[in-house]
Amino acid sequence: MIKQKFDEPKEELEKEIKKQNDRLERIRKAYISGAFDLKEYNVEKKIVEDAISKLKSELNDAETSDELNFTPQDILLKRDIDFINKVKLEKEYKEKTKTWKDYTREEKANLIMNYVDDIKLGMMNDYIYVDNVNFRESICKPCNELFDAGYIDVKSPALFGNLVGHLRFSNYLPEEEVGKHIMRLRQYYNVGFEEATYYVEDRIFYFNFIHDSRAIVRVFPLEDYCKIDPDIKMKEYRYGIIYIRENDEFQMEDVNSAFDYISDESNDSVIYMKEPVPIEIGVKPVKKELLYEEE
Repeated sequence: MIKQKFDEPKEELEKEIKKQNDRLERIRKAYISGAFDLKEYNVEKKIVEDAISKLKSELNDAETSDELNFTPQDILLKRDIDFINKVKLEKEYKEKTKTWKDYTREEKANLIMNYVDDIKLGMMNDYIYVDNVNFRESICKPCNELFDAGYIDVKSPALFGNLVGHLRFSNYLPEEEVGKHIMRLRQYYNVGFEEATYYVEDRIFYFNFIHDSRAIVRVFPLEDYCKIDPDIKMKEYRYGIIYIRENDEFQMEDVNSAFDYISDESNDSVIYMKEPVPIEIGVKPVKKELLYEEE
């Protein structure tokens, strides 16, 4: 989706801006000729000017995206920050995050046309429901490749005592990659890391998530068990867990930076600081339309 966003031709936006400017000129001439009174003119003028402003903002985003070099590590980081923001900054997250229910009918239609091959419907009595959605290969293939490489998560069912929930699980990443990822996360939140054991035969995963009221951000294998144990003969697997505690708050001065920026990979040596610090350098601007969404 990021690639497709970057590949969108800027010419279309430029054409639409010209069209709106022409419309603005027609409105001006109509007012001069007496077709509009001043109040009507100001209303029509504002509508067009707002449209031009929005288009210019989109054009600026498109031009900025040409200069950005998003990496798989960036996607991993953004998804984890989004998850933590949802836990820690719930009010701001709801205000800033656009989900399916927030799109207009036209926007939903465009999303489906761009990313979906077909949708299978089912019927139960008189109720019609969505049975299956087949996304285009251009979307599925890169997502699968990112997951296989350890850079994207899936939600896996899990038991928490007598409760059923979900864990954000991802594939194996080399230790060095995990270390860099944690250091980049810690510029925003003081996330913790802990190892845990998965008992293969009993299918039991032990982690004391109640301690410090922890929320699990991500679970991942510490070794590439798909390669070293393809027949699942080992009794135990070691997993790494990135978590956030109840008392861990966003560390920067501006809360908006939690949604508008991700730390640059060149900053992976920055350590956690107790006092909030402003973001000045070493960050990449992101738009929520580019890197999303797991709801």
